[in-house]
Amino acid sequence: MSQLTRWEPFRDLISLREAMDRLLQDSVVRPRSGESVPRMAGALSVDMYETDEAVKVKTAIPGIDPGDINISITGDTLTIKGETRADEEVEEENYVCRERRYGAFSRSLTVPVPIKPGEAEAEFKDGILTLTLPKAEEVKPKAIEVKAR
Repeated sequence: MSQLTRWEPFRDLISLREAMDRLLQDSVVRPRSGESVPRMAGALSVDMYETDEAVKVKTAIPGIDPGDINISITGDTLTIKGETRADEEVEEENYVCRERRYGAFSRSLTVPVPIKPGEAEAEFKDGILTLTLPKAEEVKPKAIEVKAR
């Protein structure tokens, strides 16, 4: 015996609308990390990862004096700011290709765990800024010894 299924003509239209909404939401409003999404001018690309003791943040800022970088931590928000300057004067019409950007940059990130801002360290080597943000004691993993009786 075969079973009859009731046809609902608007069911497919609703699912198409939901799919289009999801597509727009994912690609325009909240682009996924790791995809090749055009970055806004002045934004930094960063890598952030956790170790047992600290949160590490790395970003490439080539051609900038370390003294021109401003790093601040307010609550759980880390902010990196600075400015790159053009070091040579070339007439605009003489350029064949111009891809390097000059001007102010800024990036704010939410740190995923509580940290000790007073013990944070920053190192700048070969154009790579590395921040080490020590974790607060309450979030560090603790080993508990099992005692046999």
